[in-house]
Amino acid sequence: MSNHYYELLQEVSKIVGVITENKVEIKTLGEICIINRGASPRPISKYITTNYENSIPWIKIGDTSLGSKCILGTKERITLEGAKKSRVLKKGDFILSNSMSYGRPYILNISGAIHDGWASISDFKEYLISDYLYYYLSLGATQNYWKLKMNTSSVSNLNSEIIKSLPIIIPPLHVQQHIVSILDKFDTLVHDIKEGLPKEIELRQKQYEYWREQLLSFNR
Repeated sequence: MSNHYYELLQEVSKIVGVITENKVEIKTLGEICIINRGASPRPISKYITTNYENSIPWIKIGDTSLGSKCILGTKERITLEGAKKSRVLKKGDFILSNSMSYGRPYILNISGAIHDGWASISDFKEYLISDYLYYYLSLGATQNYWKLKMNTSSVSNLNSEIIKSLPIIIPPLHVQQHIVSILDKFDTLVHDIKEGLPKEIELRQKQYEYWREQLLSFNR
C-alpha cells in the first residue's frame, strides 16, 4: 500500500472519530432543498433551435457521459418560448434521472432547461456542500432507498415525493468539506491507472467504496 493510502486512512480514522463524537442533523431532502420534476414543451421539435441568441441549453440524458460528475454542455438548445414550458435550472443545481438508470446524480456546470425525464434539486447550499451532496446521492444506501420506495409505492419512476423523503445526514459545513477532500483524494488514486496493476486497483476501489460508506453513514 502506498504512503498516500496510509495517509488517507489515517485521515479517515480521525474524521470518523470527530463525527461520532459530535451531533449531526438528520433532515429530509424536502426540508432543506427545492425539488421539482422537469417539463417538456410539446411537440418538442417546435422548440428546438440553432439560434444561440434567443435560446438556452436543452439538457438530455445524451449529454451525460459514463462516469461523469457534471454536465458541461448540450448538443441541442431550446427557444425561450419553449423554456417557459419547461423547467429552467441554474449552474450548480443537481439533476437526477427519474427513470431507467434512475437516481444517478449530476451537477450542472451550465444553466439550462430539463425535460420530464429529469428531477431537480436546488437551493440547498445553506445546509450542504455540492460535492458532499453528490457523494451522498451516489451512496449504495441511497440507491437502495430509491429502489425500496419505488417497490413499495407501486410507481415506475423516481418521483419528486420519493426524492423529498430521503433522509440526509448534515454535519457542519467544515466537516462536510473535510469528508469531500478525503473522498476526492481516494477517487483520484482509485482512478489513476498509474497507481498499479488491475488487482491492486480493484482493491483500492473496494477500500474507497467502504470508506465512502463509513464517512457518509455516521450514526444512522
